[in-house]
Amino acid sequence: MKKKYAVGIDIGGTTAKFGIVDRKGNILVQDRVPSNEHEVVEDFIDDMYAKLFPMIEEYGGTGNFVGIGMGAPNGNFYTGTIDYAPNLKWKGIIPIANLVEKKFGMVTKLTNDANAAAVGEMMYGCTKNIKHFITITLGTGVGSGIVIDGKIVLGHDGFAGELGHTIIRHGGRPHKTSALKGSLEAYASATGVRETAIEMLTEHPEVESLLRNYTINELTSETVYDCAMQGDTIANRIFEFTGQILGESLANFVMFSSPEAIILFGGLTKAGNLLLNPTRKHMEVNLLPIFQNKVKILFSELKEADAAILGASALVWDVKK
Repeated sequence: MKKKYAVGIDIGGTTAKFGIVDRKGNILVQDRVPSNEHEVVEDFIDDMYAKLFPMIEEYGGTGNFVGIGMGAPNGNFYTGTIDYAPNLKWKGIIPIANLVEKKFGMVTKLTNDANAAAVGEMMYGCTKNIKHFITITLGTGVGSGIVIDGKIVLGHDGFAGELGHTIIRHGGRPHKTSALKGSLEAYASATGVRETAIEMLTEHPEVESLLRNYTINELTSETVYDCAMQGDTIANRIFEFTGQILGESLANFVMFSSPEAIILFGGLTKAGNLLLNPTRKHMEVNLLPIFQNKVKILFSELKEADAAILGASALVWDVKK
């Protein structure tokens, strides 16, 4: 009998979301458990099992499922382990895929959250017919997944594709957690937009701005967007600068792998053309002629709330059991 469903699990720093997904990318049922309340990972898996296994039984039991796909920070596809994730309570190397597989009795695959997003885009999103693309997730940080010849690029150790930590401004803004100076994530994330806002307001005290009506704690990428939509000069400069940084980075990425498309995803994409127009402009101007006007920049078609579960579930559709 053809197996109908997959389980997708997305493990974040505070919450793990999971759901049952059919082959068309419909999430039929979903739930969540905290991921920061358990000192040992086995207790976390027990709590998740208590909620998830009844959902599996409701859809015909494990025999109806191709398996469980998981996305997690520092998740290693080759080993099925989470390796030294800085934002999870369980430290060291955690053999989570093996533990989940034994608990549920189902094939379990793991990768990092950004690669899961790329696999989900390939199966359910706007790159179903594209074999060469890069996904860039612009959220609190900058995640990425590189697909060449229809296969996710993992590298020799499973950790390839950390484009958010590539250096785009040598000696530039320090990253809050990695200590790297001038990385893409320090500028082109929601956190980076906030830092740029603080810098520009400080460096240009003579320029009036709606952003000055907010305290430092109230400044977010959303408030910058709201002010930009009202024509605020500094807010618009912030998006122009962010797009310049992102566009220059994308030019580097294009000349590395020559993708057909770059897919932007995450909360920062809600800025729409405020971000897209300067990004495209600065990407094209920094490309060699042989690459110019060939690469599409697209916004993901996946719902942000569902993408992590969908991406994780996509890992196991080719599993035969």
